[in-house]
Amino acid sequence: MTPRSLAIALLIACAAALPATAQCYADYKAKQDNPLRLQYGVAELPSSACGDARAAAAHLAPRLERDGWILLQIVSTFGPEGLESRREDAGRYFLRY
Repeated sequence: MTPRSLAIALLIACAAALPATAQCYADYKAKQDNPLRLQYGVAELPSSACGDARAAAAHLAPRLERDGWILLQIVSTFGPEGLESRREDAGRYFLRY
């Protein structure tokens, strides 16, 4: 085996050993006060937060707070298969945060 083919084989083996990162999303409800404004949106989350509303809230709340929003509720977490069905309802808050 040549040094070049050995290097290629090593790179392929390393790439295969990396964990796959699953896409994770949450739909949520948030609000602002004075005047009261409500928001429904969809946000991307790290895969470690999928399936856990508390973890999802911990990742999302600080992002919303930067723009003056208060997270009210994580409605659900889901994979990429749920994105399109939520796009229209989320409107301009689709993947904004």
